[in-house]
Amino acid sequence: MSSKILVTGGHGQLGTELTLMLKDKGFEAYSLGHRELDITDLEHVRSVFREIKPDVVCHTAAYTAVDKAETDRDGAFLVNAYGTRNVAIAAEEIGAKLVYVSTDYVFNGEKEGAYSEFDFPSPLGVYGQSKYAGEQFVRDFHSKFFIARTSWVYGQYGGNFVKTMLKLAETHDQLKVVNDQRGCPTYTKDLAEKIIELFQTDKYGVYHLSNSGSCTWYEFAKAIFEIKGLDVTVNPCTTEEFPRPAKRPKNSEFEHMALRLNGFEDIRKWKKALFNFIEKIK
Repeated sequence: MSSKILVTGGHGQLGTELTLMLKDKGFEAYSLGHRELDITDLEHVRSVFREIKPDVVCHTAAYTAVDKAETDRDGAFLVNAYGTRNVAIAAEEIGAKLVYVSTDYVFNGEKEGAYSEFDFPSPLGVYGQSKYAGEQFVRDFHSKFFIARTSWVYGQYGGNFVKTMLKLAETHDQLKVVNDQRGCPTYTKDLAEKIIELFQTDKYGVYHLSNSGSCTWYEFAKAIFEIKGLDVTVNPCTTEEFPRPAKRPKNSEFEHMALRLNGFEDIRKWKKALFNFIEKIK
């Protein structure tokens, strides 16, 4: 059992969940935020990795401000592309396995039906392009990697769609939510669990990790209020009615082909996970 795990972006939504779960499972976990680990500085990353000597690096640190990235291209690429290159190089040098958390935004959303790990990425915006550049650097500079693409992430730590909806419900009895973007909500607990299961194997490669099934944001919002037992009317609207600086993929539904073909259990249905999360935060 690989015992020492280093988590980059350790104070983020996924990083926090992952760190707590690792400790819970008896791993020696090092959770580093950007103050402890500046991923944009290769020599700094090298010295931290050499000192800790982890068996596995879970790279969750990222520039995630999707809309801001459109006007801050350099910032997004510095963190998501070169930051990831630095992590890959330093992890390879100490012989650590690498898990890189990527995104559904690497796809343009034009496909009918679900995306498998073998569909070709063509990101629409700067955020997706920078995360995909990170994937390329992982392939170029690391030999034992898992690229874990995920989507629509929510959980106990940090801001997310579920929390936003519940907050809005306190002051609104009607909400407009986009109904022409489809994807897979993902609960951080299920995501962290699967990442830990993956890195304990040598079944390297690209994986789509999300809860099973898909929905639109409108359907997601409706499910949140139903489960919570709130009387909020959700009205469907189009993406055009809510213009944002960054284009979103219309369809980023995932097929979990890599999990299936590598003999891993599928991840539970998104509604089950959502129910579980909402029960938990009561």
